Amino acid sequence: MKLSKSAAAMLIVALAAGYGLYWTGLQRGRAVPASASATPNAAATANKKPLYWHDPMYPAQKFDKPGKSPFMDMQLVPVFASDGDGDGGHGGVGISPDMQQNLGVRTAAVVRGALAQSVVAVGSVAYDERAVALVQARSNGYVERLYVKAPFDTVKEGQPLLALYVPDWVAAQEEFLSARRLQGGGAEDLVDAARQRMRLAGMNDEQIRQVETSAVVQARVTVAAPAGGVVSELDARVGMTVAAGTPLLRINGLATVWLLADVAEGAAARVQPGATVEARAPALPGVVFKGRINAILPQVDAATRTLKLRIELANPGARLLPGMFTTVTVTPADSREVLLVPSEAVIQTGTRSVVMMAQPHGQFLPVDVETGAEANGQTEIRRGLALGQQVVVSGQFLIDSDASLRGTATRMNAAPAGATPSTAPPTSPTSPTPPTAPAPPISSTAPAPPAPRANAEGAAR
Repeated sequence: MKLSKSAAAMLIVALAAGYGLYWTGLQRGRAVPASASATPNAAATANKKPLYWHDPMYPAQKFDKPGKSPFMDMQLVPVFASDGDGDGGHGGVGISPDMQQNLGVRTAAVVRGALAQSVVAVGSVAYDERAVALVQARSNGYVERLYVKAPFDTVKEGQPLLALYVPDWVAAQEEFLSARRLQGGGAEDLVDAARQRMRLAGMNDEQIRQVETSAVVQARVTVAAPAGGVVSELDARVGMTVAAGTPLLRINGLATVWLLADVAEGAAARVQPGATVEARAPALPGVVFKGRINAILPQVDAATRTLKLRIELANPGARLLPGMFTTVTVTPADSREVLLVPSEAVIQTGTRSVVMMAQPHGQFLPVDVETGAEANGQTEIRRGLALGQQVVVSGQFLIDSDASLRGTATRMNAAPAGATPSTAPPTSPTSPTPPTAPAPPISSTAPAPPAPRANAEGAAR
């Protein structure tokens, strides 16, 4: 189809006008000043001198001029002092307030106070072995009557326990009474000898006085309880023959009881003899028994790795019974003020204890600390921090991850303060020396970066 001359002329005019408008718009766009299209941050950054350039994938390697990364197919990125690098900023890694809010960073002050080192343990009630009375036969004889019928009967001091028939006493008493009848004819020595024989037979002064007063042979003796308590052992039975020294009964007092509590081996340094103790028994709700640690038994249980405390408690009304379980709270005798931080602020790396300390201008710096005792969510700081300093209690690992991405040396898994830091100067983008990839943060399990490319790219364009 052929166009007429007039149509062809009109088409040429339209194309020329469209191209003219396009060229005009292009020239106007090029005439816009750079400051009008740049953001305020970019304008501010343009006026600053970079500290160095680095590859974000290998932030530990620093370069002294821009160019193309010898490791990745990308341009090197400048690092300024405001980025929080330790070489030119305020130290540590810098986090903006908005980013701190997004990361959920919370801080707490280092305070001074008394660490509540109370130790809670479980114990059981036992007899006080120092309040024991043992009733034995003092002469050969026979058990004629038993007033205590069964073990664990409660007795009072002076209460009759049993009646014994003692044949040996009969002969000694008759000899004494015969010597008294002959008294006045020089038989005083015989009377004293007969009285001594009754003592040797096992009679006490009260029983001898009773024979002298009544002038009647006392062949039977009633044994009374030497102390009040519980008959824990009853070996006597009616009709049995007993010899001198035979155990008949064992009486344990209940005025005081022992509390045997097991504490962990690691808490042994926080309990000392004489420390105040509070005991509570499930069988006696609302009742608190107070006492003191009597002794720490010098033996560690090989199976449970615990030490046993012996606690002496007053037992009014004999409400605590042997075998009862109790909850024991031990308060140390001495209390001193120490530096305290929340336990969640302390991170254990395996060989070190680290806290992330907050500094001015949004900077965070990991600090090695020496920790002490821990109780009720508080940890004692013996070295590394001062009173009033701020430590991070939430978001430490996120801050450490940011430090890893920036390649800063202030990281929680970095070398201790005593180690010799690296002082290698920045290298050129064309330097053939391969960088050492930074160690990952303790909260990261990312694999090691790939090996650098063998062929280095050219210098900066």
